[in-house]
Amino acid sequence: MAVALALAAARPALATEVNVVGLFPGKAVVVVDRGLPRTISVGQRTPEGVVLLAADSRSATLEIDGKRQVLELGQHAETAALTGALPSVTLAADANGQFLADGKVNGSRVRFLVDTGATLVTLPSAEAARLGIDFRAGRPGVSQTANGRILVYRVRLDTVTVGSMTIRDVDAVVTEGPGLEVALLGMSFLNRTEMRREGANLLLTKRY
Repeated sequence: MAVALALAAARPALATEVNVVGLFPGKAVVVVDRGLPRTISVGQRTPEGVVLLAADSRSATLEIDGKRQVLELGQHAETAALTGALPSVTLAADANGQFLADGKVNGSRVRFLVDTGATLVTLPSAEAARLGIDFRAGRPGVSQTANGRILVYRVRLDTVTVGSMTIRDVDAVVTEGPGLEVALLGMSFLNRTEMRREGANLLLTKRY
């Protein structure tokens, strides 16, 4: 029994995922943990513990794992169900609506531009050289850009850190040629986080 209790205590915090798929005055249609859609009224609690606090035609205010969340139609949220919260970072949009993040690659500082259109974390060759990455030992290839075809090298980064999140073994590409002036925080990093807009901010939470 003691062993079983110890194992239960060591389990990682589960998360509750909620999607809002319908909105009405005083009611919302939600999908919890990828189950079937269900309509709940203000004050009603689902079996998973999700409570609808308020709803109108524009948004629903829910309590998920004890945390208050405001979601618009089509938005979703995923929060830690236990007290051991996962690492997260909040990024503010600049005047152009872009998200910049101070981070690290293999322990050295890098300024990233968040780019969901980039398949991989992408580094200009000058930045990769500054970081001490032997990118020419990586797998070479060619990429088509607005400035024409450029030579690229596929590499793997030991660590990429943004805020309190560190993700290991991140696939990346180094570009050699004109065009890219800033490092891109692409989907090889972002896919391992939960991304959520909160007004003008972007919240990134580490998935595992």
